[in-house]
Amino acid sequence: MSEDVVARRIVVVGTGLIGTSIALAMRERGAEVLLTDRDSGALALAVELGAGDALPDGAQEGPADLAVLAVPPAAVAVTLLDAQKRGLATAYTDVASVKALPLAQAAGLGCDLTTFVAGHPLAGSERSGPSAARADLFLGRPWALCAPPEATPETAGVVMGLVKACGAMPVEVDAAEHDRAVALVSHAPHVVSAAVAARLTGADEVALGLSGQGVRDVTRIAASDPRLWIGILAANSAPVADVLEAVATDLAVAASLLRDGSEEAATHVADLLLRGNAGRSRIPGKHGGDQPAYATVQVVIPDRPGELAMIFQAAGVAQVNIEDVVIEHSPGRPLGVLELAVVPEAAERLATELRARGWSVPG
Repeated sequence: MSEDVVARRIVVVGTGLIGTSIALAMRERGAEVLLTDRDSGALALAVELGAGDALPDGAQEGPADLAVLAVPPAAVAVTLLDAQKRGLATAYTDVASVKALPLAQAAGLGCDLTTFVAGHPLAGSERSGPSAARADLFLGRPWALCAPPEATPETAGVVMGLVKACGAMPVEVDAAEHDRAVALVSHAPHVVSAAVAARLTGADEVALGLSGQGVRDVTRIAASDPRLWIGILAANSAPVADVLEAVATDLAVAASLLRDGSEEAATHVADLLLRGNAGRSRIPGKHGGDQPAYATVQVVIPDRPGELAMIFQAAGVAQVNIEDVVIEHSPGRPLGVLELAVVPEAAERLATELRARGWSVPG
């Protein structure tokens, strides 16, 4: 790619979570941002949040440096064609989570691919819409870039500049390879999460009352907007189906072995659990590379204002960096257990500081 260029004037088409977050990030960096969306309510909210100004219906003062198409995969090609016909910008990118199909559709429609680099920021939330947007959503997150062969170096440089201005880490990848990768690490896991969560629709109150952090972790992403995900899965159907079939095979074998109940069967199920350990350990840590081994400091905390702030302040006094936080709530009781992940050599120092300040720290 050519030298990065940070766009000073951009148009964001689509004011959902990702589009509005990009707009907020670029506004913080001094860019002029114009917004457009078929949903007038979402557009008005994004403007109210300070993400930019509504794109005028009439003629603009020349094309923007970059147009970001924050629309579902099925709408990318037609939106690109319309934007290019209107002369919205000199360069274009999208943020859809599927790349091969939109690129093929854009070529089929006769879009000018010299001015387009397909993109996909690997960031988001189970929440959707402009109200969930944050300017820091992309900090440290991967952002896939799938440039078609026709894309000019100038276009690539402007899109790369956007990614870096948003604080993300650009990853240049082939579109088909991207789609296989996200099927494995994003799309199929969402379906699996939904399948587990769907079992809960018939659960009785006893089962629901016994639910803990494990089931919350597994089903968290199942809370996402089904309409959005139907479009994503349809656009990446074959790679997702491949992963789901492999997972289904593992689960079917495990179910059969568990019904068998023999010691040998238990050994085979244990092999799946061990492979799960091995796969989980390969997910990069928060700074990239291998996941570090953290120690967990548990703190019993009452459910009252300011409690978390005081614990974090205590960690600062002890000069301990908190790497991750999980809160395990106690159903029906005004307290919970806070799990603080820290480097092993700092665990006892943090525990001592917390106990000295009156908190109950097991262990």
